[in-house]
Amino acid sequence: MRSEETGGKSAARVCLCSASESRALLLRNFGIDFVQKSVDFDEEQITAGIAKDFVYAASKGKLEEAVKAFGLELPLLCADTVITAADGTILRKAKDIEDARRILKMQSGSMISIISSLHYQSKKLLFTDISATYYHFAPFEKDDLEAYLESGLWQGKAGGCMVEGFCKKYIKSVEGYESTAMGLQVETLLPWLKWGYSNV
Repeated sequence: MRSEETGGKSAARVCLCSASESRALLLRNFGIDFVQKSVDFDEEQITAGIAKDFVYAASKGKLEEAVKAFGLELPLLCADTVITAADGTILRKAKDIEDARRILKMQSGSMISIISSLHYQSKKLLFTDISATYYHFAPFEKDDLEAYLESGLWQGKAGGCMVEGFCKKYIKSVEGYESTAMGLQVETLLPWLKWGYSNV
């Protein structure tokens, strides 16, 4: 997959090592030229119980596998995202619809943190960042929640949450970039993409 340039503002060409449609959309929206390839990494092997440690280990593990699979002829971009509930519980990708319902009910009317870690590596540069965005949600309406669950759009999403979709109208307050919540803090990455591209 390759992005189309947006407004002639292509910043660099990278390999997005993720199957995430949200991350691909972010890169397109920021005018970043990219190819998209999935990487095989088993997050179940990670034992970290602290969200920042978990998401860092996951994105680093994906990068290590991507380097083995693709090399560094094209700069690699890997990322991972987790959500934590108000009590610090890590809310991971739901295993099935019942798990998604349970996880989303924990977020309804509550505060959550969405934490994204990224690793960007070219032949001459390695950049790592961990960022968080904080949301306070109003209570989810039951019928709306059930319709969202039936849609299946929660699948593959950390915590089943879509701040650009289902959850958007329930946001009471937010602190941080929406891009971080969508899985890739592009605003933080952009200067390094440009620097890395010019120094490859």
